[in-house]
Amino acid sequence: MDWLALSPEEWTAVRLSIRVALVAMLASLPIGLFLAFVLARGEFWGKAFLNGLVHLPLVLPPVVTGYLLLIGFGRRGPIGAFLETHFGIVFAFRWTGAALACAVMGLPLMVRAMRLSLEAVDRRLEDAAGTLGASPAWVFLSVTLPLILPGIIAGMILSFAKAMGEFGATITFVSNIPGETQTLPSAIYSFLQVPGGDAGAMRLTLVSIAISMTALMLSEFLARRVGRRIERA
Repeated sequence: MDWLALSPEEWTAVRLSIRVALVAMLASLPIGLFLAFVLARGEFWGKAFLNGLVHLPLVLPPVVTGYLLLIGFGRRGPIGAFLETHFGIVFAFRWTGAALACAVMGLPLMVRAMRLSLEAVDRRLEDAAGTLGASPAWVFLSVTLPLILPGIIAGMILSFAKAMGEFGATITFVSNIPGETQTLPSAIYSFLQVPGGDAGAMRLTLVSIAISMTALMLSEFLARRVGRRIERA
């Protein structure tokens, strides 16, 4: 069973993938919640365009998304040059760029899960809390947020799982640098490019499946547990 033991380089790719996925998930959470709320509750001109823009990464080839990120957030891009000049923030060919690419690719899944939960909330419960003198912020925190918590959890886990498997946008934007931007999919791709790399590719494939399945099962468990608590409340 020695072939199942991961090498130090493979462990580095695993740890980097988990870090990138966690950062991408947490960074996109407030943006995803805001967009879900706007799309679920807002009525304004351009809503269809905003909805299409949010979900565009789902239908665009990942390489195209990565190329657009490179144009915009690369060192010569308008946003990337501004961030590097004024704040010293660099995304291109850094692990933070991989997190950005994963956040962009996972955001549509997060927004969709949260939006569906928001649309399922009975507005009469919020109205009742408002008539009792609760402020809009308190209504959201005490009524709306607990009801949509399963959707938030599901969206976060879907975003994490998407980030763990993201390849096209990441490798286009930040390349495939071992120890810096080489995530699990990139490492598997590298193994497949060299003779005798099948064993390494299989090891990392099994790790990827295990992590993704664990995340999805955890999402289901947490959503059910939160749902039961809400029903008992």
